[in-house]
Amino acid sequence: MSSVEIGYDAVNPGIGSDSGGNMKRQLAILVLLALTTPLAAQWLTLATPGIPRTADGEPDLSAPVPRSADGHPDLAGLWIPRDVSGDLFDPSKVHEWARTLMTEREGRFFDDNPRFHCLPTGPAYLTLSNTATAVRRIVQHPNVIAILNGDLTYRQVFTDGRTLEPNPHPTWAGYSVGRWDGDALIVESNGFNDKTWLHRRGLGHTESLRITERYRRSDFGHMQLEITYEDPGTFDSPLRANVEMELAADDELLESVCNEASEGRSHWGGAITDAEAAAVDVAPEILAEYVGTYRGYWSNSLITVEVILEDGALVMQRSGRGNRLRNGDGQLRLFPRSETTFECSCGWGYIFTRGDEGMATQVAEVHVTGAYTFMRVF
Repeated sequence: MSSVEIGYDAVNPGIGSDSGGNMKRQLAILVLLALTTPLAAQWLTLATPGIPRTADGEPDLSAPVPRSADGHPDLAGLWIPRDVSGDLFDPSKVHEWARTLMTEREGRFFDDNPRFHCLPTGPAYLTLSNTATAVRRIVQHPNVIAILNGDLTYRQVFTDGRTLEPNPHPTWAGYSVGRWDGDALIVESNGFNDKTWLHRRGLGHTESLRITERYRRSDFGHMQLEITYEDPGTFDSPLRANVEMELAADDELLESVCNEASEGRSHWGGAITDAEAAAVDVAPEILAEYVGTYRGYWSNSLITVEVILEDGALVMQRSGRGNRLRNGDGQLRLFPRSETTFECSCGWGYIFTRGDEGMATQVAEVHVTGAYTFMRVF
């Protein structure tokens, strides 16, 4: 069985400046995936053993919570976060240095994201959602719980009665201990280095960070995760995130191997400034034809893109089940490269298709993995 290596040289779609090179990379990825499919098909289609099923053979996600031999809920399984919320994502809640750093990172299209450099994602993995990289497997033992991530990183949660070390050596994943409070698993973690982020929008932290997680499996296929973050060097009072998780039945955890390359990031410095400088003039009446609400699927998640015209420029807000892409004021800018093609301040491309009457009928959101079509609904 061969694994798939993903090079982060192709994270940014690079509309206009390197479209040919990116198209070649996209084609290479598609060819590689096509070649590996017959090999993987032998076991990817296997049904997950030992799970309850409905009369038609589908996984019964509403079945009762399974329990281990010690009577505690069994959290084992392959889980994917479906919805993430909380004041952790509110920039007004953090200190000025953290807000400034988030703005700078957005201006560079987040090119210093640790995972773009083949480094561990760290605590930001907790709030990833609705993507292949967000899937994680929980393996439960009476004395330790292991959390395995698709990027080949892992966490150990010790449940053998030990307490947190007061001053552990800082690491990427931190140090975690767990205990049961009724049917809820409480995980306390410290010992994080300051090289990781708290979420993908670039919120940093200090080595004083302490995280408390509360896992509660409500039925066979659903689990709620409540996260509390404490870091006096980054925010004055604890911040929280809530994650709704769903069992990924009849599925498997595939490794995602990072193969670092620098050329895709070489033009990212000052990316938003460069995009604004390279923007072309588009008549306001044409921009007005793109205003509306578009909806479609990306990575199995229903996404809504709202486009408005503000001060003669297009801005948009992207949201969906477990996916919210926004900056501090809730809007992302679209810089025109042509009358129909735009570069987002989030690093993706947007290509509008206009109907016979000129009004846009759909928009394609361009990632390195391809273009995802969102149809106009309003």
